[in-house]
Amino acid sequence: MGLSRERDIIPNSQFQISRKGFIIVEREALLRNIEEWRERVAEASARWGGAEICGVSKTVDPETINMAWDGGIRTLGENRVQELLGKLDRLNPDFKLHLIGQLQTNKVKYIIDKVDMIQSLDREALADEIQRRAAAAGVVMPVLVQVNIAREPQKAGIDEDELEAFVRRLSGMDGLRVEGLMAIMPFVDDPETVRPYFRRMREWFERLRDMDIPNVRMNTLSMGMSGDCLVACQEGATMVRLGRALFGERSYR
Repeated sequence: MGLSRERDIIPNSQFQISRKGFIIVEREALLRNIEEWRERVAEASARWGGAEICGVSKTVDPETINMAWDGGIRTLGENRVQELLGKLDRLNPDFKLHLIGQLQTNKVKYIIDKVDMIQSLDREALADEIQRRAAAAGVVMPVLVQVNIAREPQKAGIDEDELEAFVRRLSGMDGLRVEGLMAIMPFVDDPETVRPYFRRMREWFERLRDMDIPNVRMNTLSMGMSGDCLVACQEGATMVRLGRALFGERSYR
């Protein structure tokens, strides 16, 4: 049940680019895309009890994003703080909003009371700032620890050799709560190539869950994107992050 990067991506002819550079998707095409991918994800993840689709809405028009609610998408992933803040007033308030892109410490203050989860906690300085801002705002921020499972030098994330110690340090922070792990795999033509990394992420997920560390709940394993999500599901992802598959190719401004 492998998935190539060229196969199964929705044709560009179903999408338009607005004058502001946002992707606009025709309603029926979007709902068909979502239904198709929900079926694929459900089948691939059935062994593990299913996986949720997080709709990656970077550069997508807010009205198009809101239509995804009717297709069953309940969680959105945004990469950029500035873009998220610019869309916020136009988004369906019932969506759960996750920050999934690399987060600068000086941007934490802008989103600490606006997102439901930060998936990209990748370093101690960021944890310290989330803790400080959460305490000031009187909130507890759910987070996922981003793991650089393939040890790619150009990518952020905690090395697996340091993962347990990092998670244990986070467990002592009362302004955040570890809900699981997140990973971004190497970009490859054949997703079978990265299957061992997905498998290792699931092993870490279960290992940390079984340690029963205070203030750590291994509920979410976010891994897999449009080109490799089915392999991720087969290997135990509980959430996949789909952008291209739902909304089409990106428009980068």
